Amino acid sequence: MDAQSPMALILGQSELWDKFQLQAYAAIRQRINLQCKLLHLDRAQVGEYIKRHLAYAGADHDIFSDSAVDEIFRFSSGAARLVNKVCTHCLLYGAQNGRRIIDDHMVKLVVQGELS
Repeated sequence: MDAQSPMALILGQSELWDKFQLQAYAAIRQRINLQCKLLHLDRAQVGEYIKRHLAYAGADHDIFSDSAVDEIFRFSSGAARLVNKVCTHCLLYGAQNGRRIIDDHMVKLVVQGELS
């Protein structure tokens, strides 16, 4: 949806929702038909989230070890956007280095080297 509507991307920022509570932005706020918030995921949900995305992509085996998922959760605090970001970077790093399994050590390297 972000690709089809730049406003969907912009309105996804929680800081803007705070601004829309001001009277000056009442007209814009009144034109928004649907509001939803994606809450942070817990550790189990992060693991399931990663597995489902990999299954959608056609993976037929687990790619991230349990300890890697722990590190991803630690880095992202369960924010889906950060889970996606660290997983994408880890998958690229793993592919470039011929790894079939992403472990916690690799996640730490990626986070320290590319995301910090």
